Amino acid sequence: MTKLLAQRTMLSLLTIVASVTTIAQQITTPRTPSPAASTTQTIGISTVTVNYSRPAVKNRVVWGNLVPFGWNVQGFGAGNSAPWRAGANENTVLKLSHPAMIEGQSVPAGEYGLFFVINADNSGEAILSRDSRSWGSFWYDPKNDQVRVPIKTRAIPMTEILTYDFINPSKTSAELVLNWEKKQFPVKIEFDVDNLVMENAAEELKGPTGFAWQGYTSAANYALQNKVNQEQALKWIDQAVAQNNSFATLSVKSGLLKSTGKTEESDKIMKDALAIATENELNLYGYQLMNNGQQDKAIEIFTLVTRRFPNSANAFDSLGEGYAAKGDKKNAIVNFKKSLSMNPPANVKANSEKFLKQLSE
Repeated sequence: MTKLLAQRTMLSLLTIVASVTTIAQQITTPRTPSPAASTTQTIGISTVTVNYSRPAVKNRVVWGNLVPFGWNVQGFGAGNSAPWRAGANENTVLKLSHPAMIEGQSVPAGEYGLFFVINADNSGEAILSRDSRSWGSFWYDPKNDQVRVPIKTRAIPMTEILTYDFINPSKTSAELVLNWEKKQFPVKIEFDVDNLVMENAAEELKGPTGFAWQGYTSAANYALQNKVNQEQALKWIDQAVAQNNSFATLSVKSGLLKSTGKTEESDKIMKDALAIATENELNLYGYQLMNNGQQDKAIEIFTLVTRRFPNSANAFDSLGEGYAAKGDKKNAIVNFKKSLSMNPPANVKANSEKFLKQLSE
């Protein structure tokens, strides 16, 4: 009986061990060669992420050998003629947070398998496939292509380990590049940033952001500064003004009215805004005008500040800057000296002294 019990116990233990082995056969170990990597670039409010693996050259002939030219039958998987997996191991995956333009072609937001074709003359293609989960290009199927665009590779210094990067970033675009050996594969990615910001603002204003005037003002001001969706922006700024009738809201409304051709109404609103503006708001508005090349208008605002706040050394310092920007050296010196005579704060004093030194040279 004891022997039979021991045999049954051993059998149970073997069954448990076999089950555990089936469930978890290996521990997690470093992934070599071709370790996994990821890189992300923000463009506007959108993100582009590439998840890939990084093979090394290791003294091998890469182009036309390790990576064959043109399209090639893999001899495994679907058996289709396929492009290069643009990395190693699983699919290289490109993720777009918003709809984008890839080399001028429209692509919806989502995850895509990224493939390249390279030819001996350095021409090639970039391919985004809706199949982003297959291993490499063994199961590549052209029916899943979302977009296929021509590219031209560039010569670069030796890059031992395959690397993705983003170069030439701008407000609306960047170039995604694959660098390996002495070749670079560029793909330009663009977003309709301003309209995406406006669409996102409309959604954000349905939530907590829409319960305060600042949200409507920031959305309307973005539309003003970027000349986009200004009719909607006027509705937003009206909601902001209803919550907070201030220079911050009225000045944006004035700008939108002027931008949409309603100059007379714009001037009236700006007059109301200036009447209730703080010293700091007036000062910042004056610098905004000055930086936009409107020196006479800036001097008018800075002069208003000195009259409304006659004990402010900063007001006279700013007026001095306005005259200096216009090239009126005489009046600039008068106002900088006036500022220094009023026991100004250290930063204002330093600025006035700096300008006086420049004007005396």
